[in-house]
Amino acid sequence: MTRTLIKLGGIVISSQETYDGPSYILINDDGNIEQVGFGDYPGDARATAIVDRRHAVAIPGLVNSHGHAAMTLLRGIGDDLPLKAWLNDRVLPTEEKLTSDAVYWGTLLAAWEMIGSGTTCFTDMYMFMHDAAKAVSESGMRAVLSWGMVGFDEQGQERAIRNSREFVGRWHGGADGRITTTLGPHAPYTCPPDFLRRIAELSGELRVPVQIHLSETRVEVENSMRDWGMSPIAHVADCGLLDGPVLAAHCVHVSPEDIDLMAAKGVRVAHNPQSNLKLASGIAPIVAMHEAGLTIGLGTDGAASNNNLDMLEELRLAATLHKGVLQQATAIPAPVAFQMATEDSAKAVFLPPGHGTLRTGSSADLVLLDRRSPHFIPSHSLLSNIVYAAGEGDVLDVYVQGVPVLQNKECTTIDTERVTYEVNRIKDQLVG
Repeated sequence: MTRTLIKLGGIVISSQETYDGPSYILINDDGNIEQVGFGDYPGDARATAIVDRRHAVAIPGLVNSHGHAAMTLLRGIGDDLPLKAWLNDRVLPTEEKLTSDAVYWGTLLAAWEMIGSGTTCFTDMYMFMHDAAKAVSESGMRAVLSWGMVGFDEQGQERAIRNSREFVGRWHGGADGRITTTLGPHAPYTCPPDFLRRIAELSGELRVPVQIHLSETRVEVENSMRDWGMSPIAHVADCGLLDGPVLAAHCVHVSPEDIDLMAAKGVRVAHNPQSNLKLASGIAPIVAMHEAGLTIGLGTDGAASNNNLDMLEELRLAATLHKGVLQQATAIPAPVAFQMATEDSAKAVFLPPGHGTLRTGSSADLVLLDRRSPHFIPSHSLLSNIVYAAGEGDVLDVYVQGVPVLQNKECTTIDTERVTYEVNRIKDQLVG
């Protein structure tokens, strides 16, 4: 049996379990954590490979609970615009030019960016998803993927159902279990009620969850009240969509009644603070949702509305933004924010228990941060250094399922020079 021993200078097992000092992780050949220990490892002979990172601290891999990976290709095309103008005037016209080849290379670019900033798993809802899944498989990352579903007419609905059914059948459990799938209805304003009901039925038939954008803007809520006499949350519940497992992205404009309904239905939430700020959509009432017992993950959204995929940056923003909004310094403490980016994000995207932690038996999805960085000097609280100070430049190594996908800040699975060339070629086609 192959065992990899990583010698460390600290370890964050979870938001509540931190050890600041000599420690180690032993990874078995199944890609799982066999042992976590503090002090010097007592039996080097059991390890077939030893990685000396005593200048690093290990944390669980960050989980990006909402995004559209290939939108890296659209980074910067619609800055400083509200959501409606951003979507209708800039994004949709450019997306019409996208090809399967473009989505493949755009997804690899996203994987490169996410790996380099400590993300081991992400969600994606987009088009040409077979090519996105191929890119994920090659990158070594873990991902929860769905084919974006929009259906204004019967023909569009049938096509979306067919694409999703085929995609789930082909890719669920793919890439040695690193890829799982969901259904991806875009939003209630692009999916009529009967279509949402069909998606709810398909979710039950295929036994896969649903991810959907909900209550992202005030206008969306106002239109829903006008058209259906209820909020988007209540509307999709009325269509039966919340009767199965659902991940709801954004949830910026939700009422106390919406939050109660989401809690009763077990809805997970993907909080995307930076995207919501950039598009001037507002700030989700995350503290109220947390108090109601909702599972809340963190996400970046796509690079066209963020404009990066840096979860460490998103983590720090989530930990500070709500303090300012509520004028309450204890609103989202560092451990809560860290859990949102790791264990709770993993729960939000329907990963099995143990993901988002470094507990024994968990998949070895982990990130090593350089303690020699000024962001870790001094260290009164290791978790504070990580949440409030650490940045992308501190990421040394990244492992997914026990396999190193980043070593000494170099991607081991992605030809970054080729990705750069191909993306620049595609950019010329999109804007030409």
